[in-house]
Amino acid sequence: MTDDTRQTIALLGDIMMTRSVSVFREPEYLKMRDMLNAADAVFANFESCAHPYLEDAHQQRLEGGSYVTTEPALLKDLKWLGVNMVACGSGHADDYGVKGIFDTMRYLDEAGIVHAGSGRHLAEARAPAYLETPTGRIALVATSSQFRGSSRAGDQRYDTLGHPGVNGFRHKQIYEVDSATLAELREIAKRIGWEAELERRRNQGDPEKKTATDTYNFLGKTFRLGNKFASKTEPNPIDLRENVRQVKCARSLADRVIASFHGHEQGGDTLLTAKRRSDIEDIADYTLEYGRRCIEAGADIFVAHGPQAPMAVEVYNGKALLHGIGTFIFQIELMKYLPAEAYERYDLGDRATPADFIEARYRGGTKGHAGDPLQWEQAFAVCDFVGDRLAEIRIHPLDLGHKRPRTQRGRPVPAQGETADRILKRIQRLSAKYGTQIEIRNGIGVVKVS
Repeated sequence: MTDDTRQTIALLGDIMMTRSVSVFREPEYLKMRDMLNAADAVFANFESCAHPYLEDAHQQRLEGGSYVTTEPALLKDLKWLGVNMVACGSGHADDYGVKGIFDTMRYLDEAGIVHAGSGRHLAEARAPAYLETPTGRIALVATSSQFRGSSRAGDQRYDTLGHPGVNGFRHKQIYEVDSATLAELREIAKRIGWEAELERRRNQGDPEKKTATDTYNFLGKTFRLGNKFASKTEPNPIDLRENVRQVKCARSLADRVIASFHGHEQGGDTLLTAKRRSDIEDIADYTLEYGRRCIEAGADIFVAHGPQAPMAVEVYNGKALLHGIGTFIFQIELMKYLPAEAYERYDLGDRATPADFIEARYRGGTKGHAGDPLQWEQAFAVCDFVGDRLAEIRIHPLDLGHKRPRTQRGRPVPAQGETADRILKRIQRLSAKYGTQIEIRNGIGVVKVS
C-alpha cells in the first residue's frame, strides 16, 4: 500500500437471511449491488447459523427468542451482493449447538467468505481473520455481547482443552440511584432474606468480592449511588484487554483493521423513557468505551450493530467509529422449521406451523419487529481511504419494506424520497452530538474527514 493507494470498505449491518436475494432485478437494487461489488471489502454481521434444516436438532433455548437458519446454498447470494467478510459469533451462532458453530465456519470457508468471532476455543474465536485484496490486507476482529453462557468459547490451559464457541464480550450492568433508594434496597434485602442468602453463599465458598460502600448487590443486580437515576454499563476488564490485544496484533499484520462489535445493549437518557427499542438514541457506555480503545489500538474502523436501527457516526482520532449500522437483511418471518419450545412459548399446539408462530409473535404485524416501522428504515456505510487516511464516509439509506407483504419485506432496497430523508436526518441528528457533520447530497449522507 502506497501513500496514494485508494481503498473502499463497505459496512453492512445484521444479516438474517432465509431466502434468496439474488433473483430481484429493480434497477436501483442492481445499482447498489454493483457498487458493493466494486468495493475492496464488504463487511456484514452474519447473525444466523449456516445449516441445513433438520440435519441436526436445534439447541434448546428455554428463554425463547428467534431461531435463525440460513441454508448453506444461500451463501452464494451474499457473494453475489459482494459480501466477503463477516462476523459470525453473535446471538444465533449456536442455534444448532456447537456443531452448528463449526458448520457455519465450514460453510463460510467453502463460500470464500472470511469470518471472525467463533472458533474451537477462545484464542481462535478472538483471533483476527484476514482478507487479501489488491489494495492491501484487511483484518477483522469480531466480538459479541449477545451469547448464552454455554456458547461462549472457553480458554485453553496447559492441562485442559478450551471450549468451542463465540468470542463473547462480558459486561456489568449498573443502576445508579439516590441515597434514599440505596438505603431502601439494603433494608428490603434484610427483610426478604437476600442478605442471609449472600452469607450462605460466602460460607459455601463463593469468592468474596470487595465492593465500595456506595455500591450494593440487590438480587444479583448492582446498584450504585449516583447524581441522578441512570442505567450504566462497564466492560469486563479481561475481555476489554484481550480483544484490544487482538486489534494490536491485527494492526501489525494488516494494512487495514476493522473491529466489529455486536450487542443489543443501549444507553443514554432515552433508555429510561423510550417505548420502543428504535426510540433509544445511544449505544451502551461500555460499547463506546471499547470502540474508542480499539481505535486507539490501531483499528481504522469500529462498527457496532445489534440495536437494529441506525445510530450515530463519529470520527474519532481521524477514524470511523460507527455506533450502530442497523440491519441489512431481515427475513426472520420466513423460516421453514422451528423447534418445539418456540411454539410452546406462545401456547401453540404440536400441529402449529411456522405461519402460526409468526402470527402469534407479531400479532398481525402490530407487535415486535413487524410493528415498528423504524426497524425497517436502515442504512449502510462506505468508507473511502487514501493511503493511511480516512477521506470520506458515505451513508446509504435503505428501505427494508415495512409496508410490503411478508414475502417481499426484509430485503435491502435503496430508500427514496421522504423515507431516505427521514433516515439520513435521524443519523445526522444523532451524529451531531459527537461533532460529526453529515451533509445530505442526492439522497446520501456524506462525512468529509479532514
